[in-house]
Amino acid sequence: MKEVWVFNGAEGRFPSAVFEERADAESWIKRNALTGVLTKYPIGVSVYEWAIKEGHFCVKNQQEKSATFIQNFSSAAQEHLHFENGSCD
Repeated sequence: MKEVWVFNGAEGRFPSAVFEERADAESWIKRNALTGVLTKYPIGVSVYEWAIKEGHFCVKNQQEKSATFIQNFSSAAQEHLHFENGSCD
C-alpha cells in the first residue's frame, strides 16, 4: 500500500506539508525547527476503513458508522512522530 507522511503543526487546523518520504519530512521539520506531529497516511483509503481492515478498530454501534464520526476519525495505530522545535521526542 502506498502512503504519505503528513505534518500537522502545533495548534494548526490543517496540515502544512505532505511528503512521500519520511526522511524528507524529518529534514524539513528539523531545518525549520517545527513543533507538531508527523503521521503516515495510507493513500486511496480512509483512515477509518484502514483501521477496520487492519484490526485496529471495531465498530461497536450505529453512532460509529455516522458521517460525523467517520469524518473526525483518527487512529493512534497510525505510525506517527512528535516533534518539538525540530527534535523528535
